[in-house]
Amino acid sequence: MSIQRLPGSMTALRVLLAIAEHGTASAAAEAVSLTQSAVSKHLRGLEETLGIALFARGSRGLVPTEAGRLYVKHVRRALAELETAGAQISALKASPWSVRLHVLPIIGDRWLVPRFSRFAELHPEVDVQFTTFVTADTAEAADGVFRFGEGDWPGQRASYLFGRDVALVGAASYVARLGGIETAQDVRRYTVLDHFQTPLRWSEFGAAHGLDDFNPVHTIRFGFYSLVIRAAISGQGLALVPRRLVQEELETGRLVNPAGLGFRSRHGYWFTTPEDRPMRPGLEAFQKWLLAEVQAG
Repeated sequence: MSIQRLPGSMTALRVLLAIAEHGTASAAAEAVSLTQSAVSKHLRGLEETLGIALFARGSRGLVPTEAGRLYVKHVRRALAELETAGAQISALKASPWSVRLHVLPIIGDRWLVPRFSRFAELHPEVDVQFTTFVTADTAEAADGVFRFGEGDWPGQRASYLFGRDVALVGAASYVARLGGIETAQDVRRYTVLDHFQTPLRWSEFGAAHGLDDFNPVHTIRFGFYSLVIRAAISGQGLALVPRRLVQEELETGRLVNPAGLGFRSRHGYWFTTPEDRPMRPGLEAFQKWLLAEVQAG
């Protein structure tokens, strides 16, 4: 777009989105804290700049025209990009001892948080902020992100943590109820527990044991990995879980690993940091501690 067709102010763009969302100039005025006449003036200015009507008056208020719908879509995207850029720039100004982490809930709950007091005692000068993992286009840039996958994320430095050692687990009473398990073939008789989004599929377990047509008698699926583990502990079925996440339950007998069955997966848990950002002292201290904890088991 030529410079002549750019809006005169950010306020005009906020007005545009407010009208598209609320449908009337009066409601939009309240949303952006302007007078109704100021809202109308900004809209007229945009339409004059573009040389086309962006809204038409309908029975229920202002309705976007075809041009209006197109412009609203791009303006919304452009403002989101500006918001992201602003957040990332703010992160560059953050204290060198401040660390913002995006953490997968299952990692935070079952591995990181129970150990974190050790880091806090070693490094009281580091201010760590935890958030749950969000999409890559989040407006809130993270210094470090815990991820699950094969370790290849463009623009990220990735350090492997654990997770490739996957164990078949279940409650001892549930395993015994159907006669016990001696081979992978026996697992077919049992209900299995699955997670919608993880690549640790039962087909991968079957393939690892030469059972390409592996089809359990029944499958229960969950949206959260923590629920898969809880269901296994309560005797609702068998689960495939990275061994490190259920180490305590295996040691105490709340879960068993029948016949030592499991497989080596391509996927695991990783800690990543942006390649285009230098590591500040707080983040460097956290990553060093994190990798030492992994090594210690």
